[in-house]
Amino acid sequence: MDKGKFFSGLFIMIGLMVLGFQIPGAVEKFRSYDRTVNVKGLCEKEVKADKVIWPVVYKVMANDIQSVYDQIDANNAQVMAFLNSGGIEAGEITVSVPNISDKYATEYGSNDRAYRYIATNVVTVCTSDVDAVLALMSRQSELLKKGIVTGGNSWENPVEFKYEGLNDIKPQMIEEATRNAREAAQKFAKDSDSRLGKIKTANQGTFTIENRDSNTPYIKRVRVVTSVTYYLKN
Repeated sequence: MDKGKFFSGLFIMIGLMVLGFQIPGAVEKFRSYDRTVNVKGLCEKEVKADKVIWPVVYKVMANDIQSVYDQIDANNAQVMAFLNSGGIEAGEITVSVPNISDKYATEYGSNDRAYRYIATNVVTVCTSDVDAVLALMSRQSELLKKGIVTGGNSWENPVEFKYEGLNDIKPQMIEEATRNAREAAQKFAKDSDSRLGKIKTANQGTFTIENRDSNTPYIKRVRVVTSVTYYLKN
């Protein structure tokens, strides 16, 4: 008998036997990768708006166009002084071009109206000093006492409170949401008599910023939901 062939056959047979012993473990390990749990982690945080856009809208009425412009100039000066008294800088104020309507020129208008011209003007404040604007809003009666009636269509000229500091709180919120997801996954693993493995996939989710409620639009609720899939071990 050729000893070389004998030993070659013996080694092959031993290799196949070893491989046979390893296959069940490999199959079991492969199957373990199919066992996963998907969990979501939530993080919510209340923050104060750090920017506000406040349109101060008023109307003037007169029967001659020069009187309209004179009233607008006077009112703009009064509004500017009012805003400056509350700490708003000139560079944070924009005065729009007035919108003037001639009731006599309106096709379906009536010539017996008290005033021919009605003008609407908007003085807009854009500032990061939200507290200053809130304080001024509570003092608008001071303008009323001077004959300036403020107010307008909330749809056309809404007050906008914004939060632009999201990047500053993103890492902390993602960390908290991921930690909450892991706690949920660990509880699931414990209840299923398993152990938590490594992360298979993770999705940060989308950040949303909404008003906390309709009465305090300057307080925002920031929310993020992360979705994480973990492997489970026996």
